[in-house]
This record gives sequence, structure tokens and C-alpha cells, in this order.
Amino acid sequence: MQRKSSKPAAKPVGSPRLAPRQVRIIGGQWKRTPLPVLEAEGLRPTPDRVRETLFNWLNHLFDGHWEGKACLDLFAGTGALGFEAASRGAGRVVMVESFAPAVRQLQATKDKLKAEQVAVMRGDAAVTTASLQAYEAGRFHAIFLDPPYHQEWLPKMLPLCANLLAPGGLVYAEAEFTLDGEQPFDWMADWEVLRADKAGMVFFNLLQRKKQA
Repeated sequence: MQRKSSKPAAKPVGSPRLAPRQVRIIGGQWKRTPLPVLEAEGLRPTPDRVRETLFNWLNHLFDGHWEGKACLDLFAGTGALGFEAASRGAGRVVMVESFAPAVRQLQATKDKLKAEQVAVMRGDAAVTTASLQAYEAGRFHAIFLDPPYHQEWLPKMLPLCANLLAPGGLVYAEAEFTLDGEQPFDWMADWEVLRADKAGMVFFNLLQRKKQA
């Protein structure tokens, strides 16, 4: 979930448009279910077209088999990514969000959908992800990582995510810059970009850890 200034003049270059009041789950058992978007500064869900592309990628790589898949949705916001995964059959989805009203909305949506496979946690993404290392190592097949822009979250979060991934696990990462450039960042050295695309000024990527020699 991206957070940015609400003042037009202060928007960093490449900021996406303001959030709609609601988004809808695209596929699965809860298809077309609306998810409210809170009127709070800087909260914006992943756009529908980007989610559709992402879940097409995941369906292909999972061979359409979501049963038994565990997902971690960091910076969850509206829960658009996590609830989309649960709607398609993911066996377990853990959502992490620090903004209290958003956490309450996530819990309300979980209760409305009777989504027993979803767990909602309130906390800082980095602190919570670090705390999961002790008992969730190697358990997640997909991690959704949509942090605020211009705050250097990806270099901090990717190493924390690495230990939580199951063998062959995937990380979805959004950024305001490409992760698949000719001169890759040092912190991308352990990661391979499997899929990459761009919507407006948003770059979105599907990553996998490189196989160790």
C-alpha cells in the first residue's frame, strides 16, 4: 500500500493517482466483492489492471493450484492482494498493516467474508516480518510487498522476506523504479526478476531467489 502526500504540488514524480473509494476482488469465490478504500492520506490499493496481471502470472507459475499455498501480505492496506489470493483458494493469508483504521477495516472484511484462512496483524512491516523469522521460516509461497515509495523499503524488506519463503517461493514487489535495469542494485544480487511490467509510473515485479551454487 503506497502512502504519499495529499497535496498535488508536493507529489513526487511518478506518484499514481488518488485512490478510488472502493476496489473489487477480480476472481475466485468472492469475485466482484467490493473492498472499501479509507479516506486517509496516502492510502491507495494496487490498481485492478496490475492485480489482474499479477494473478495471471501467479496462476501460471502455480499451475492454477492455490490449495495449500500460504501468502504474506505486507503493507496490506485495503487487503486487495491478500483477499484476492484467499478468494482464489490460498490456504492461508497473513496480512500485516500498521494503520489502525485500516486494520479494523481488514478485520471487518475478513468477518464479512467468513475468511477463516485470513489472519490480520497490526504492526510495522519490518518489525513484524523480523519477528516471524523464528516460527514462519520457509512457510510462505508468495509474499506481497507494496511499500510506500521514496522511503528505501525494498532494500530493507527483501532480506527479511527471503528466509520466510518456501522453496521456489515468490515475492511481488511494487516500486517507483525498475528492478530489471541494465545496472541492477546491489541489494538485488540474490534475486531474479521472473516477470516485470509497468502501469503508468508504477513498476511491478515478480521476484524469486536465485539458486545457490
